[in-house]
Amino acid sequence: MRRSTKTIAVCLSAAAAAALAVGTGPAQAASSDPASAKGVPVARTRAIPDSASPDHLAAKAAASAPASRRAVATVQARVADYVATHGTRYSFGTYSDPVTGAVVVDTDAPSAVIGRLITLTGDRTTAGIAVKVTRQRTTDRLGRGDDTPPFYGGGGLSAPGAVCSTGYTVQSAAGTRWMITAGHCYPNGTVVMTPSGANTVGTVTGRTVAPVDAEFLAGKTYAGRLFTGGVNSAASIPVVGAGSAVVGYSSYCHSGYKTGEQCGHTVTSTTAQLCTATGCKFPVIAYTGGVIALPGDSGAPFYAKTATQAWVRGHVIAGNATTGYVEPYTEITKHWAVKASLG
Repeated sequence: MRRSTKTIAVCLSAAAAAALAVGTGPAQAASSDPASAKGVPVARTRAIPDSASPDHLAAKAAASAPASRRAVATVQARVADYVATHGTRYSFGTYSDPVTGAVVVDTDAPSAVIGRLITLTGDRTTAGIAVKVTRQRTTDRLGRGDDTPPFYGGGGLSAPGAVCSTGYTVQSAAGTRWMITAGHCYPNGTVVMTPSGANTVGTVTGRTVAPVDAEFLAGKTYAGRLFTGGVNSAASIPVVGAGSAVVGYSSYCHSGYKTGEQCGHTVTSTTAQLCTATGCKFPVIAYTGGVIALPGDSGAPFYAKTATQAWVRGHVIAGNATTGYVEPYTEITKHWAVKASLG
């Protein structure tokens, strides 16, 4: 079946919807093998361990100093307390710079608020640790085309209030499959379509927005493959593994409905804290470099790759002009009894 490359006009919402009731986790959706209409064999790939993935093979980043870890933990705790007390009027992205050890804070909060949160003087355990504040707002990335079953990661999603992206396929021990996306995209029970409205991608279940920003699409067939190339590309590669990201690796990619496949991302932290209009998430992955995910890319897979294979590291949840934020795959497996489905 050919994929449509017709350009779809999409109206984006101004902000993510408020967090709704948390779902109970992936429901038992109908389990069936992917259709062969796309010319892709049913998943039979043998898992390739992280030790053989390009990011882990290239891992050279030194562990951060204890003082740096204490400093960022102190600031993150203060930010979380502030948001819990005062709400989500301001956004905060907080992590430790892997090169300098400085605490990095991306925020649009006023100076009077920031000053109370970032002061480290008077604590000898964090002496010498700098704090770098970047004044910008970080937003949830609300928003590839017109995908057909079995659905791949990196395709477009549409329902009232938001345009998002499919992430990656997960499955239970029994083999039941779901497609993951960002939890701030749609409420539980929402029937989500492709942006053209031609195909139903699934019904939302298991929604959470904080501290884990994830939800599952159920009821259709989903494959362990990710779209690659531009926004109208039908090319794809199989998922051959999934696991933790590596700080300092500089060739990560995301693949979303809005921006297509974009690589050259450097992970700067795997213990970042993110507080947006939909609450605080921790721990999340922070990355810089390349084209940062845009509204419409929420849910898009974040991965390491070779020319023919992908290792999933998480899915896109937020970003600003210089930094993107990703919900880690390892948090998904911690909270739900699922693993990445291989292609």
